[in-house]
Amino acid sequence: MPDHHGHDETQELTQFRAAKDAFMKEDEQSPLPSEERENFPGLSYYPYNPDLHLQLPLDRDVPAEPITMETSTGSRREYRRVGKIRFEVDGTPAELMIYQGSDGSLFLPLRDATSGKETYGAGRYVEPEMVGDDQVDADLNYLYNPYCAYNEAYSCPLPPIENWLRVPIEAGEKVYRKADS
Repeated sequence: MPDHHGHDETQELTQFRAAKDAFMKEDEQSPLPSEERENFPGLSYYPYNPDLHLQLPLDRDVPAEPITMETSTGSRREYRRVGKIRFEVDGTPAELMIYQGSDGSLFLPLRDATSGKETYGAGRYVEPEMVGDDQVDADLNYLYNPYCAYNEAYSCPLPPIENWLRVPIEAGEKVYRKADS
C-alpha cells in the first residue's frame, strides 16, 4: 500500500486542489454561474493538517432506522447510519456519524465551529472509505463545500444535528468568495 504520510500526501492534495480549480473554471459541469468563471480566483483552503487525516475504528452500534436529511432547497433525502468515529481536536473529544446513500457510497456531512465564519455556513462534506471491515479512512483535508455554496440552484443535504461539532475543523475547503468584479 502506498504510504499516505508526509510529503506525498501534501503533494496529492495540492494536485487534487489544482484539478478542482481547473474544473470549476473550465468545465461545463462546473457549478459556478458562467459569469463568475472568467474571473474565478480559485478556491481557498486550509493548509494540509496530518492530524485530521483520520483512520479510525467504526463503531457500528448506531440506530438502524433511516435518517432523513433536509436539503438546502427544502426537499428531503434518506440515508442510513453506518457507524460513528470518535477523535479529538486539540484535546476536545468529537464524534461524527457516517452515512450511506442509496448509491451505497459513504457520506460524511458536518458542521463545525468554523461554519458560517471561515467555512461555508451550511456545512461541508467528505466521502470516507472503509479500510477492511471495521476501520474507516476519513481525510478531513478533503472536506469540500456542496455545490449550493456556489450556486443556489443546487439541492444539498444539510448536516444533521448529530454531526454539528463544537470544535473547529481547520482543514479542507474554506468559504467561497467571488472575485471582485
